[in-house]
Amino acid sequence: MTVFIVETYVVKPERQEKFMSALKRILNYKKENPAKFKEMKSKKIFSQMFGGVSGGYIEMNEFDNMADVEKYVARTSKDEEFRKLYQEAKLLLVPATYSLSIWNSVM
Repeated sequence: MTVFIVETYVVKPERQEKFMSALKRILNYKKENPAKFKEMKSKKIFSQMFGGVSGGYIEMNEFDNMADVEKYVARTSKDEEFRKLYQEAKLLLVPATYSLSIWNSVM
């Protein structure tokens, strides 16, 4: 059963450029440390193009199952460098817009 960690948020309008820089650092860290992200099958990041709230983003991280999600969360929550990069990016968001959900596939 495929499982997704889904994060939605809005980036502060004046912080768009800084957010993209922070996002690139996170993706580079992931690329340079594949063993730390081995359970993650894929990662997709989308920005709001039309409709909804301007400045909206959605991130989808794909895993094979919930056990892999738990391993990933346990490892990354102890990774000081990753946590720092993640926190820097989250400070650029409109706080009330952040949401994290876990979804599973049904078909």
